[in-house]
Amino acid sequence: DALKDYDHPIYIYFPPFGELRGGSWVVVDPTINEEKMTMFSDPEARGGILEPAGIVEIKFRLADQLKAMHRIDPQLQMLDAELEACDDTDDSAAIKDQIAAREELLKPVYLQAATEFADLHDKTGRMKAKGVIKDAVPWSDSRTYFFYLAKRRIAQDNYVKQLQAADSSLDNNAALDILKGMCSADWEDNAAVLDYYTANDADISAKIGELKIAAIKAKIAELEKELAE
Repeated sequence: DALKDYDHPIYIYFPPFGELRGGSWVVVDPTINEEKMTMFSDPEARGGILEPAGIVEIKFRLADQLKAMHRIDPQLQMLDAELEACDDTDDSAAIKDQIAAREELLKPVYLQAATEFADLHDKTGRMKAKGVIKDAVPWSDSRTYFFYLAKRRIAQDNYVKQLQAADSSLDNNAALDILKGMCSADWEDNAAVLDYYTANDADISAKIGELKIAAIKAKIAELEKELAE
């Protein structure tokens, strides 16, 4: 509840080799307060509801592994073909034993491959692609990154509040779109955006004034229309 109502930026950062799992993720999920909460991760960190072994147990069970073996492994494909063509009961039993032995041999390999694949889903690149984190921030760059991000957000949130005060119809995203449309710097570069805000404070303040006048005029026009009715 405290996170939901908090009115200042909140940053969640996964340090190198850190992991966020299960119920711990739910407690700090940015969807609790999307306007203020943002997740970041070192490239060597992990995040997800289940650990890779747990994902494999649910998504790639033994039956699925066996199907994959018979689809991929040339020796199993050959044995399957021999079994299908075989009419002798004793020979069929021998081939089935060879198939079972081959499956037992391949099980550890396929389990390891599946676990590695599931682990890829939890890596920073995948988390960013899925939109659950904002950016990958190496530990060595984190101090500088968050310094400029914090200073940018202080200035930016102040402008957003002024824009919303000037025009009550603006939500957070609409106010940000106005700032983004004005900004000539790379929107993803915190230091560059901060420099833009500092150098163009007068222009932004003028834009806020224009919006305030336009909002007042729109309100007057609405009242006049109501009176005319």
